Amino acid sequence: MKVRIAALYSRRDCTVCGTLSYVAAKRKDAPAAEPALPPTEGTQGKRVPAIFFRTESGGEPLREWLKSLQPEDRKLIGEDIKTVEFGWPVGMPVCRSLGDGICEIRTHLTQGRIARVLFYIDAKRRMVLLHGFVKKTQKTPLNDLELARKNKSKHERGLSQ
Repeated sequence: MKVRIAALYSRRDCTVCGTLSYVAAKRKDAPAAEPALPPTEGTQGKRVPAIFFRTESGGEPLREWLKSLQPEDRKLIGEDIKTVEFGWPVGMPVCRSLGDGICEIRTHLTQGRIARVLFYIDAKRRMVLLHGFVKKTQKTPLNDLELARKNKSKHERGLSQ
């Protein structure tokens, strides 16, 4: 029985929160639902590996925001980021497009709070994590969306150099 379970699941490391999880392995004889994306070196089977947006001074604002949260909230956000990494494209309720190439990861936190992580997929097929916040209103705040757009344009300029 142990051999069969090991054949069905493979171990994965989360790049965001450092946790381990077991992901169902694809059967070789199962038909593919959609064409596979070309493999990217070092992605560990991820369709779109997540990277943190980095400022000119080398800071990573989203990583700092994540560190300020409670460990259980970080874990929930990390699991949703991992869901997008391995299952892209992902739709509601985990992920939603906000326009201009920016998408949001939607996470329900402890104590009834809701977090959003804004990202975009860059030219190298990576999920660039731009900005994160805990929602306090029904709509996505315009200043948070504008900050994500600015971070996206800064990242795109950095890629073209």
